[in-house]
Amino acid sequence: MLAHLRQYPLFALVMMIGALAMLVPAGYAIKIGDWNVAQGFIGSMALMLALSFILGLSLMNRQPRISARAHLVTILLVYAILPLFLALPVISLVPSFGPLRGYFEMLSSLTTTGATLIDDPFSVAPAIHLWRGLVSWMGGLFILVIAFSIMEPMNIGGFEIRSPVAGTGVGADSRGDTDSSERILRIIASIGPVYAVATFVLMMALILSGDRAFVAAIHSMSILSTSGISPVGGLEGSSSGRWGEVFMVLFLMFAVSHRMFLSIANWRSFGWIRRDAEVKIMLIAIGGVSLVLFVRHWLAAFDVRTQEDSLAALRALWGSLFTVLSFLTTTGFESADWLTARNWSGMGTPGIVLLAVAVAGGGVATTAGGVKLLRIYALYKHGLRELERLVHPSSVGGAGMAARRFRREGGLIAWIFLMLFSIGIALVMLALALENVPFEDSAGLAIAALTNTGPAAAMLDPALKFSNLDSLGLSVLSIAMIFGRVEVLVLIALFNPSYWRR
Repeated sequence: MLAHLRQYPLFALVMMIGALAMLVPAGYAIKIGDWNVAQGFIGSMALMLALSFILGLSLMNRQPRISARAHLVTILLVYAILPLFLALPVISLVPSFGPLRGYFEMLSSLTTTGATLIDDPFSVAPAIHLWRGLVSWMGGLFILVIAFSIMEPMNIGGFEIRSPVAGTGVGADSRGDTDSSERILRIIASIGPVYAVATFVLMMALILSGDRAFVAAIHSMSILSTSGISPVGGLEGSSSGRWGEVFMVLFLMFAVSHRMFLSIANWRSFGWIRRDAEVKIMLIAIGGVSLVLFVRHWLAAFDVRTQEDSLAALRALWGSLFTVLSFLTTTGFESADWLTARNWSGMGTPGIVLLAVAVAGGGVATTAGGVKLLRIYALYKHGLRELERLVHPSSVGGAGMAARRFRREGGLIAWIFLMLFSIGIALVMLALALENVPFEDSAGLAIAALTNTGPAAAMLDPALKFSNLDSLGLSVLSIAMIFGRVEVLVLIALFNPSYWRR
């Protein structure tokens, strides 16, 4: 049976997995006695399984000319088409959801964006929230698998920064046309158990901190997938408190560097943490931004009585640290102490700070979105070298050939990606402006969609809700979420002339 399934195309297999995953919310609905919801999920699962088997049988044994690059098309199909099927139970069980709104909800979950059209989390069945969290969790695993098995050999998705063939053409497979299907299975066997065990350990930690098992399960899946999905409206509605946030911080490190997964999967030492460029940039960003916010509030509170309240100051500092890390990893959770951090001095914190942090993004080959920390580091090293040349024009950069290539070709590609990302934000804002969306709202929506940080949309306007957008606005943001998740360099690789000539 397994040998037979391996002959199916990747899209059909992903579709089958998505269908079988509906058993989880169906089982939970049966457990709490919600039979109508359970029937909705089981019926949708049967339909989706039948369609996936038909698709698999019709396309099995079809061998593409270039296996790795053919999977790039599959990645686009997964994000563009699969949410239609994943939305079947949502459309049937939520009366206010039509096909487009259901598609947007599931696309947001699959891309780990976490943008939702459900304004009141208690207005829908708990199994719907479980389904959203599970889809985002599976979407996070899908991102990790394709990053290591497809994007790394093709030097895209952030790997092009350190690639020895950087600058020779985006999408060049440095490992030849080896069977990427074998790499996918190997990565699933290596990364999958670590991903699942980490989720379970965090869930148990949140339960011990005071959360209900249902809330702890969804929040743990949201942290590992960096989706920011919550069945209770955010961390302020949970019961785990500050201890729960401490545990979440530890597991958000998986979104800072992909070496966390590799070290655990391969039983390697963690000595690389002291030398890792992404970890250094993360510490600088979190420490610098949090310190600036803390000092800003402290100076504003100089004549305020709360300045003397050291406990309020510590809560404000922790709220800033957690929230900045959450947005840097494009999770979007706000600390329960973030309100203290904003109101400690009586003056609010500008939301543009967290939007800028979200644009920087997390680590390469992680579930985080954004520009990515390694690209930021490459731009920093390139800028530092240019400053050195201003002082010593005839100097030669040291640290070896690899470091020089990282500063030159890597910095160039990072700059190109940053410019394309900025142009994407501008284009999405222009498209939303056609619908008379205000400038601040369009900026928040564009950054939230392209960085896959749904909660970031309300940073400039707390009253902004995705449910207020019409069909055109939801369509624009759907396209933006796909572009933000897949990355523009992957799309460029699809249009590489060598892809069509071979």
